[in-house]
Amino acid sequence: MAGRLRVGVIGCGLIAQVMHLHYLRELADRFEIAAVCDVSDEVRSACAREYGVPEQFASWQELLTRSLDAVLVLTSGSHAPIAVAAAQAGIHALVEKPMCFSVAEGRAMIEAAGAAGTVLMVGYNKRYDPAYARLVEEARTLADLRLVCITTLESPIDPYVQHYNLRRGGPLPKSVAQTLRDDDDARITAALGDADPLSRWAYRSVLLDSLVHEFNAMRGVMGEPDALEFADIRETGLTAIFKYGAAQCILAWVDLPDIARYSMEFAFYSPERRVTLAFPSPFLRSMPTLFISEDGRKMSPRASRTEEVASYQESFKEELVHFHDCVTNGRQPTTSAADAIHDIALCEAVVAVHRGRHPREHPSQPAMATAPTERS
Repeated sequence: MAGRLRVGVIGCGLIAQVMHLHYLRELADRFEIAAVCDVSDEVRSACAREYGVPEQFASWQELLTRSLDAVLVLTSGSHAPIAVAAAQAGIHALVEKPMCFSVAEGRAMIEAAGAAGTVLMVGYNKRYDPAYARLVEEARTLADLRLVCITTLESPIDPYVQHYNLRRGGPLPKSVAQTLRDDDDARITAALGDADPLSRWAYRSVLLDSLVHEFNAMRGVMGEPDALEFADIRETGLTAIFKYGAAQCILAWVDLPDIARYSMEFAFYSPERRVTLAFPSPFLRSMPTLFISEDGRKMSPRASRTEEVASYQESFKEELVHFHDCVTNGRQPTTSAADAIHDIALCEAVVAVHRGRHPREHPSQPAMATAPTERS
């Protein structure tokens, strides 16, 4: 397959409107937006008009009957049912995070794409940020790595998106909203069993919704952790401690809802050098990620700090370019489903370690679980 891809966009909410539809249009030499799908009549109609899309659907099942090369799955909830059905229809898929709600669902997605020979890529945009590539390069040069700190300060989204012309639909019909909630609940139960309400909330709203990004970026630099030594879930935050050989990786997520100062940092510490990657809000187009390097002279007061802007290229756009390349040239995505299932395993492991208060060896290795695979 070569040239321009006919794509369907399933889910026309916030991330679709802020990033994906915008950059699909910019990349019109590679993509034709052939169809959109959303449960909201108002939202999908507005997006179809804005982007000149000829077909629109309320049901993803109907969209998948059209003549398409690929779909972008941008809905809330698990993406497993749509991804499996897309593969069975011979359609390539880029699914936003989280790819699914359990390791068992992830296995079904991978098996379906493998059987069909289709590309199944997960939308971890940070992995396509040029500054992240700098971090991967420089982290390899650090001798005697002793500590890694991954810190996310969560903040409200609205201040970062108010300047976009967003189309927002009214409340969903009660029956539709309840069906979606019930589906989410069933999938969380399949993943976690009889977990307590706090663990269920953190799994859905913190781990799957946010920290899968951090887990994937962590693994992209450091590989698979030797152990998850500690995990603690609170109503306002989450802390996890991973072991990487002699180094410790401390991950902290905290909700700070009153200050519009989102922050995500990856900091690597060795005796001779420190490097930090500071990500901006993911909703600001082309806002650069800062690469910071600190070093000094042994037994001397001399020390230096540099801040580098690697690029103004937008990671979401680079992600789409990569997806096109994988589909048209038969390449394996950097953020393949086979890679991303390890992040779902980490989400499951964090809840298990929090609840059991026992460390877990090789926490990112997928373990078989049972989960529903159909969505209403």
